[in-house]
Amino acid sequence: MALWRAYQRALAAHPWKVQVLTAGSLMGLGDIISQQLVERRGLQEHQTGRTLTMVSLGCGFVAPVLGGWYKVLDRLIPGTKKVDALKKMLLDQGAFAPCFLGCFLPLMGTLNGLSAQDNWAKLRRDYPDALLTNYYVGCCPVCCCHLELLPVMESTSVLA
Repeated sequence: MALWRAYQRALAAHPWKVQVLTAGSLMGLGDIISQQLVERRGLQEHQTGRTLTMVSLGCGFVAPVLGGWYKVLDRLIPGTKKVDALKKMLLDQGAFAPCFLGCFLPLMGTLNGLSAQDNWAKLRRDYPDALLTNYYVGCCPVCCCHLELLPVMESTSVLA
């Protein structure tokens, strides 16, 4: 619990920096888990460049875009009631998620060295499944509770 409180204090004091570092760390950790536990590459076959790409993408794209979006979402639909959370989730999944994925997937392709033609073909092939999977995950009650209970960190005055 002490670590969580320290994280919350750091988030309140430096929201942008902490969000960027958190997103980069989580995306890097996710790639490590994917390579080691799912793909079973082992340490010798671990693609460090891929992990660093994911960290960079988290820090340079995901954190700023999502952080900014959630601030906008909180201004558009203020409040923390269940109905407010449901409205936020519907707007997030209905309007933002399709646009975000439409930017994220080509950016990933570009960072992986795909040509414009290959990137477009990959986007056309992968976008429907990625969006559908996002809806399965993003429309769950846990995500709705997240939007209900967690305030957007805009200043040092927001501290639990």
